[in-house]
Amino acid sequence: MPTESIPVPTAPASAQTPEVLTGSGAILRSLEMLGVKEVFGLPGGAIIPFYDELMTQSAIRHILVRHEQGAGHAAEGYAASSGKVGVAIATSGPGATNLVTAIADAYMDSVPVLFLTGQVFSTSMGTDAFQEVDIVGITMPITKHSFLVTKPEDVPEVLAAAYHIASTGRPGPVLVDVTKDAQQAKAPFVWPNRVDLPGYRPITKAHGKQVQAAAQLLAEAKRPVLYVGGGVIRSGASEELRRLVDDTGAAVVTTLMARGALPDSHPQHLGMPGMHGTVPAVLGLQESDLIVSLGARFDDRVTGKPSEFAPDAKIVHVDIDPAEISKIRIADVPIVGDAREVIIDLIAAYADVRRTTEPDLTEWWTRLNGLREQFPLGYTDPEDGLLSPQWVISRIGELTGPEGVFAAGVGQHQMWSAQFIKYERPNSWLNSGGAGTMGYAVPAAMGAKVAQPERTVWAIDGDGCFQMTNQELATCTINDIPIKVAIINNSSLGMVRQWQTLFYEGRHSFTDLNTGHETRMVPDFVKMADAYGALGIRVTRKEDVDDAIRLALETNDRPVVIDFIVSRDAMVWPMVPQGLSNSAVQYARDHAPEWEEE
Repeated sequence: MPTESIPVPTAPASAQTPEVLTGSGAILRSLEMLGVKEVFGLPGGAIIPFYDELMTQSAIRHILVRHEQGAGHAAEGYAASSGKVGVAIATSGPGATNLVTAIADAYMDSVPVLFLTGQVFSTSMGTDAFQEVDIVGITMPITKHSFLVTKPEDVPEVLAAAYHIASTGRPGPVLVDVTKDAQQAKAPFVWPNRVDLPGYRPITKAHGKQVQAAAQLLAEAKRPVLYVGGGVIRSGASEELRRLVDDTGAAVVTTLMARGALPDSHPQHLGMPGMHGTVPAVLGLQESDLIVSLGARFDDRVTGKPSEFAPDAKIVHVDIDPAEISKIRIADVPIVGDAREVIIDLIAAYADVRRTTEPDLTEWWTRLNGLREQFPLGYTDPEDGLLSPQWVISRIGELTGPEGVFAAGVGQHQMWSAQFIKYERPNSWLNSGGAGTMGYAVPAAMGAKVAQPERTVWAIDGDGCFQMTNQELATCTINDIPIKVAIINNSSLGMVRQWQTLFYEGRHSFTDLNTGHETRMVPDFVKMADAYGALGIRVTRKEDVDDAIRLALETNDRPVVIDFIVSRDAMVWPMVPQGLSNSAVQYARDHAPEWEEE
């Protein structure tokens, strides 16, 4: 198999003579060599040696979380907002398994995170020792790679390799599990000048003929759509994307993971496609004759019923991961490469083709603009007198502005945040797209604030999601991480309730949470915020929404939690029911047929 020899940061001159370090000291020195400035973690027995070194000898900032899942999501938020590699640390056994959800989340959404775990003594492995879990085996399917280190001399090369794997190609999580005896034993610290990784050779530069073929199709298409996915964000290709959009005149849709890749204000931007995408974006894809997929994977939430997705469209599929090409939809022009590199080449190739082929997209834009006029994104004010969640979220976005960072949990509030906040720059929208992990928002916002302390960072959460990881408010208070939390409190598991309303004859089975609409609030989120040292605010009237948001924006000496009491009957529209064709998109329940899932 091919081998790539990867250069790594060069050791300083003073380190040319090997220094004898413990394995823990070698981990610390390696992280410093890799430029790591902040880490998130929670100590335990199998990782104590490393924590001892960390306390006494390093300038790396360690943020002590209250749960290992929080460390993992914080590292994700740190990475997703900044483009750097996040680092999360845990002990063996339950400490390591508590990271698994965040590891799977980072894997699904291609987030570069280094997960470092302690392991029992190598001599005890395989004996069911106290807090022994085969975390390497558990995480192998949900990481780019998992390493087990049993000797201190192996630490530098393994960490250099792990960091490189996490941050290159299709980014993702890498786990390094280090036994306790490897942490305690000593060996000369030898930093590698290069790391050889047999079989690991990401292709970043695409084949020229494939790019030329894509440019030709793009110039000849009558109804082209650029289908932009999270790969454009991860590759830092937003500026190049805008040039391509301007040059081609094509319509653009940005997926849930790509919000902000192209400014929402761009006139060719149709919005987000998919189950809860805008009608112009959904039908634009469905009626297209050419889809140029850039860093997207034809997820089921975008395609609807795959066999009926965009039936007349030819497909150009650009992705750095060859396993994604033609996985769901056969590509007419498959292109393996980094999104930024491919877009740069595609811009040049399109300019050449355009000299002889002048596209005419007049009819296509007439159709798309008609859809925009007929189906603007909107909502109906609730009839129960409670706040409209869409209004609340739109005001958070408008008063904060495009330089803010918005992390969402999972559910209705996630979709409303994707729909009603206008994203004008990349890395301003953080969410759990592939895994759909409730509890993501608060720790992810915390990590984003650590990475970019100058920015205003919101966690927009549901009352269900918030109760899964709200303990990290203590971490924020103690470590001076003043995030803002907006709880969109509909006193229920809102998205499940919506499905129960639409597809299960209104049988709301075990989705009521009793957090905001009853005489007794369990828990009272304002009192909880106060207990955690945060500013707690409750808003029940529309006229108080702006003042509460402004107070949150002005408060930067502690976290802020705003409990917005919203209508539980509000629904996310538009909607394509699961298993149906995107042609079945409905703008509101009033226009919906009797849906039956297939």
